[in-house]
Amino acid sequence: MRLVAGIALSVTAINNILLAPIGPAIQHVLAAAAGILLFLGLWTPIVGPLVLILELLAAFSQSGDDPWVHVLVATLGAALALLGPGAWSLDARLFGWKRIDLNGRQR
Repeated sequence: MRLVAGIALSVTAINNILLAPIGPAIQHVLAAAAGILLFLGLWTPIVGPLVLILELLAAFSQSGDDPWVHVLVATLGAALALLGPGAWSLDARLFGWKRIDLNGRQR
């Protein structure tokens, strides 16, 4: 999920950087950086809400694009912020990966 969201966000943002004027390009540069960080799995608890905000802004501000694509990527960003980066990420390598084991739970 992290890889798909990162690739989709980066490719879309880089494509928009090449086509957009200078003013909106700042939002696209932030989206491209967030996509690369998501792809790598670095700073996922911070980048996830950033993706949510950037994509909701893009969904409500752009008239030519399909807004549901932006809503989908925003939802993926929120889900990744809540779920975490996963075992195969730079966050797991740098800060450790915590696993919750529910087998020892008493009723």
